[in-house]
Amino acid sequence: MSNNFHKSKYRNFAILNTHLNSMQKISDFKKSILDGIPKEIPIKNDYDTSLNRAPIRKKILNSNEKKLALKNALRYFPKDMHVDLAREFLEELDRYGRIYMYRFKPTYEIKARNINEFPFKSKEAAAIQLMLSNNLDNAIAQHPNELITYGGNGSVFQNWAQYLLCMQYLAKMNDEQTLVIYSGHPMGLFPSSKNAPRVVVTNGMMIPNYSKPDDWEKFNALGVTQYGQMTAGSFMYIGPQGIVHGTTITILNAARKIDKKAADLKGKIFVTSGLGGMSGAQPKAAVISKGICIVAEINKKATQKRHEQGWVDLVFDDLDLLIDRAIQAKQKNEAISLAYNGHIVDLWEKIIERNLKVDIGSDQTSLHNPWAGGYYPQGMDYSEANKLMVENPSLFKKKVQETLRNHVKAINILSDKGMYFFDYGNAFLLESKRAGADILNKDGNFKFQSYVQDIMGPMCFDYGFGPFRWVCSSNNEKDLDITDKIAFDVLSKLNDNSTDEIKLQMQDNINWIKDAKSNKLVVGSQARILYADSNGRIEIALAFNKAIRENIISEPIILGRDHHDVSGTDSPYRETSNIYDGSQFTADMAIQNVIGDSFRGATWVSIHNGGGVGWGEVINGGFGMVIDGSEEADQKIKNMLFWDVNNGIARRNWARNKEANFAIKEAMKINKNLDVFLPNIADDESFENLNF
Repeated sequence: MSNNFHKSKYRNFAILNTHLNSMQKISDFKKSILDGIPKEIPIKNDYDTSLNRAPIRKKILNSNEKKLALKNALRYFPKDMHVDLAREFLEELDRYGRIYMYRFKPTYEIKARNINEFPFKSKEAAAIQLMLSNNLDNAIAQHPNELITYGGNGSVFQNWAQYLLCMQYLAKMNDEQTLVIYSGHPMGLFPSSKNAPRVVVTNGMMIPNYSKPDDWEKFNALGVTQYGQMTAGSFMYIGPQGIVHGTTITILNAARKIDKKAADLKGKIFVTSGLGGMSGAQPKAAVISKGICIVAEINKKATQKRHEQGWVDLVFDDLDLLIDRAIQAKQKNEAISLAYNGHIVDLWEKIIERNLKVDIGSDQTSLHNPWAGGYYPQGMDYSEANKLMVENPSLFKKKVQETLRNHVKAINILSDKGMYFFDYGNAFLLESKRAGADILNKDGNFKFQSYVQDIMGPMCFDYGFGPFRWVCSSNNEKDLDITDKIAFDVLSKLNDNSTDEIKLQMQDNINWIKDAKSNKLVVGSQARILYADSNGRIEIALAFNKAIRENIISEPIILGRDHHDVSGTDSPYRETSNIYDGSQFTADMAIQNVIGDSFRGATWVSIHNGGGVGWGEVINGGFGMVIDGSEEADQKIKNMLFWDVNNGIARRNWARNKEANFAIKEAMKINKNLDVFLPNIADDESFENLNF
């Protein structure tokens, strides 16, 4: 026999062996999920120190409340484990301020997989397992061991027992059951129907008088509520790509605020802060927009992570060297991102000292969470600040507020020189005001606009444009490539007949999807995002469903969106900050949205207290929808996506937003079953003879 024959034989054997090992791993993975919470206490693994650890939470419970927290945690385990686990959980509570149940984190790798690798009776439930797993992927989650996806406290679950139980329930459930999840706790499977949501999620639905920041600290420590942000607690996070797109659209339109004809950010400098969680998207978005981004981050691990991902080009410890490089980039019209390992206020002050012209400024630190790791004092390194946060929280707060006052002082100086500054919806304006910073005009209004007030609200949300996203459940890049092509073709055709009011938005998103693959945006699941209106979302989704039906796309697609959208979120300091009739402080829209989605075809729905602007400051509603190529999916797409967008446009129209008034009239032309009451506009002349 020839030598080649033997080589071929061994090669085939190696391939077969690899395949069998892979199949065994999948089998073991499925069994682990089906086993749920272990019947015996598992071996404790060492904490992975390469991962970002969540800040130590406020020690807020008294002795009796600590005992209650232990009783609550031990509900997940049989009585013979209680003595040992009580000791361990109390240690976690005393040390970290929370009971995470580190010991019960599974040993298998948590990540997005092909949908068929998950154990399931309902394929829709398997899709939810996929999304849930993606949220907790080490490459995606901000604090994976603490089950926090982004924003410093955006939790998927409160503890690892909840994760295990939820995955087990999803594996067991059929298409006539609904899993109910209360703030991370899977309450159980309830009889429903095939057309009902497979999962209903609520997070942090506190009684209004118990929705202050310390209420979250207390009740989260007790293990009875959590801060799900939105896409964290509803399992719909797709990694930083989502915020990259939102940031790209935002800064493109910010550039148009200073130059109406700007097609991009070429030659312009954008300065901001924050590289942890969602804010890691900023430098990537600026480079996509052909601009120069300078970003400060105090946590070196976060900077390192973004640098390794290729989302930050160069990292500096020396501010003068950074400024020199920025000047060079401006002279050459380079598209580049420069990160500073240090405090943002130091960066701003150096920019003033060096007289560097900044075109656009913002901030994306997690100021919705200012006292627990969302923002750090100037003049202290990261570890010192984290220590002070725990040992002397009142002094930490004092130093944070002092820093915010310096922060605003620097921004005011540069704004007076022509910089366009906007609040990025992270509670920067709000917390600066609370800190006593020089942030208000003489009339009591903020000196600077929220990006929603000035940019995203009137330019996008009022017209129905928002962050439509999808995930290929095959986890196959080829399927994602096909969806990119489909979305590009659909948007291009729609653009041919677009009104002048939306032409610009359409073109920005056509450009985005055309370059999406080359910009290497995927982290975790094979997912994509773009801004589209109701018509765009429906037409793209129908085209996807047709491609699945014709086996052009190999497995179902999961549709969803961010909370940065038209309808799903009531937030007076962000998503609904361009509502001025007083209803910006109400939450009817978000609640109506979720209820409406649930009976129009959503696979799962979620409602949350909190989001990027903070606990008690916002109500967020979200959904996920699995489309499988069926005619039923076609109908769900038409019904649910139309409602999910136009609910918000109708409310914005009622608030007298002229762009929304235009958009809802257009929607009524498209669907004759839509009949929305239009506001009658009163002008000031009507009140001339009245005394107020």
